[in-house]
Amino acid sequence: MALLRDEAKRQNLIAESTADDLWKRHILDSAQLLRVAPNTGTWADIGSGAGLPGIIVAILSGNPVTLIEPRRLRADFLRRVREELRLSDVHVITGKVERVEGQFDIITARAVAALDRLLGITVHLAHQRTVWVLPKGRRVQEELGEAQRSWHYDLRAEPSCTDADSSILLLSNVKAKRKP
Repeated sequence: MALLRDEAKRQNLIAESTADDLWKRHILDSAQLLRVAPNTGTWADIGSGAGLPGIIVAILSGNPVTLIEPRRLRADFLRRVREELRLSDVHVITGKVERVEGQFDIITARAVAALDRLLGITVHLAHQRTVWVLPKGRRVQEELGEAQRSWHYDLRAEPSCTDADSSILLLSNVKAKRKP
């Protein structure tokens, strides 16, 4: 947490309004994904920024995690965290997710984009059994409605244990709908 607090003074990694509640708002909020996600597999954390949830997932699960961050300064921070915490199964990619290659068992993203757009920029990273594990806030129903226009998927929603107005979406069998 000290690494995050220190770096947050240099760049906008977390909202200043949440800095005093770092444990619940960021650490626990990230850790709760593990209670609903598959137990094993490779993770891709899109728009990793402060390493949330990716670094937390890596520490607690021991699973390989790839952090994908387009901003160089943030990616440099993630590399420092990886080195200082000796997280050998954490990989950092600096670049836009649309240009990343590979496939992952679990895809997550926290506050990156609305669901419809997020699926569009990440579906190429999925294989047949990939599960998206996505924390979502108050707009979740609106986002689901928009996404259903363009995407087929199986959905399971779990309540957040850190915010009564939030959910964790688990999507599988994601496929784009054919355009007429």
